[in-house]
Amino acid sequence: MKIFTGNQIRELDKYTLEHEPITALNLMERAAKTIVHAIRSEWDNRKQVVVFAGPGNNGGDALAVARLLADEGYSVAVYLFNIHNRLSDECAANRQRIIENKRVKSFTEISVDFDPPVLDENTLVIDGLFGSGLNKPLTGGFASLVKYINQSPATVVSIDIPSGLMTEDNTYNVKANIIKADLTLTLQLKKLSMLFADNQPFIGRLKVLDIRLSEEYVQKTDSQFQLIEENDIRALLKPRSDFAHKGDMGHALIVAGSYGMAGAAVLTTRACLRSGAGKVTVRTPRKHYDIMQTAVPEAILSVDREETYFSEAIDTEDFDALAIGPGLGSHETTSIALISQLRRSSCPAIIDADGLNILGNHRTWMQQLPKGVIMTPHPKELDRLTGNASNGCYEQLSKARELAERINGYIILKGHYSALCIPDGHVFFNSTGNSGMATAGSGDVLTGIICALLARGYQRHEACLIGMYLHGLAGDLAAREVGKESLIASDIIKYLPQAFKRLND
Repeated sequence: MKIFTGNQIRELDKYTLEHEPITALNLMERAAKTIVHAIRSEWDNRKQVVVFAGPGNNGGDALAVARLLADEGYSVAVYLFNIHNRLSDECAANRQRIIENKRVKSFTEISVDFDPPVLDENTLVIDGLFGSGLNKPLTGGFASLVKYINQSPATVVSIDIPSGLMTEDNTYNVKANIIKADLTLTLQLKKLSMLFADNQPFIGRLKVLDIRLSEEYVQKTDSQFQLIEENDIRALLKPRSDFAHKGDMGHALIVAGSYGMAGAAVLTTRACLRSGAGKVTVRTPRKHYDIMQTAVPEAILSVDREETYFSEAIDTEDFDALAIGPGLGSHETTSIALISQLRRSSCPAIIDADGLNILGNHRTWMQQLPKGVIMTPHPKELDRLTGNASNGCYEQLSKARELAERINGYIILKGHYSALCIPDGHVFFNSTGNSGMATAGSGDVLTGIICALLARGYQRHEACLIGMYLHGLAGDLAAREVGKESLIASDIIKYLPQAFKRLND
């Protein structure tokens, strides 16, 4: 699913009107019917409905929804804010339809003074003040109205996007002046700001409603942002030959673990093996010999000369992929060994966890990273890599994009919608996963999955996309069985076979 900017969304509307036999007013009516259907599926007509409509097309949608709900037997009070005596054509047309409709309980048009209605627990507020065209924070009376709605016990449904929230960048928005919706009914496509964690308190539950905007425009228009779905991943999967042997499935090298962190090496290795790598060699401190041989007997062990930490790089000529970083610790000798290992790497490499922390402490070393390197930071690790804290999720994503372009590599910014930033500036958001995966070792599992896919011959962007999706899908399958609260990293590995089977069916 492509994620369009606010400007592209307006162009999509325009293109639909120009290439389909439909007027702007009838397209608004089509959208309103879809919105009403979604509302009716949630609340019956015992709810008292209060509609707040702005002067633009979002307000026009709200007025059409108000009329259709009234026709369905809902008690509907409508407030249209026409402060500057300037309505869009479609909003003005729906205003006239509201006036002519005898089923609407009340209609109030506000130009100067506003006496707000009582909003109680039985009130369903329809927020149609401002839509995806908003480009600055709300102020004045509209800001006061938003605060009034947010402080009430009413249930709030926002049309397309909560009023006050901008489509992309809300870094310098005024959070107190944004509607906190219980349900957002967005039209046709998700908006970029809906994928960021810091905007979730405003969006509530999210439903995407298909109002049949031009599929031709969607298909032919490039977007910098895309939400990856199951069919996208199915198309990337390589068939596994019946005559394949372990040499065809790749040889992965994992450099992981330090004293007290053998588990990171175990999890990464198990995930790599479960993701189809033909052979996996683990480079780890000498003290981990018994642990690794017992926990992962399928792995080949390469022990470091040091007892408790990684101290010396090894040749990678015999390997098809390298994963380095999980549980490595921060010993200075380990730091030097890490950059040495990366510099001499002749195969695709992925860096995670302590590997990222080491680079964060030695940022000039990033100039020495191999072309096409993959890094998988969570937000705090990204801050360390870039040198300062970000002011919100949009800024974090911007920094991840800049970093991917600067190092000519691939950055997976981990989160609910993990974002893969590739060197040409495009961003791919993952659609699988759940909050139960916010647990120690989950990132090690992702690293192991991607390393296996690289070893098997997938291109870097393919390995990242498939790896993110599989990781989240296995987590979703695990959560169904054990619940989110009880989910641990080993459960993700346990359900990887089911995730693969689902994608291959």
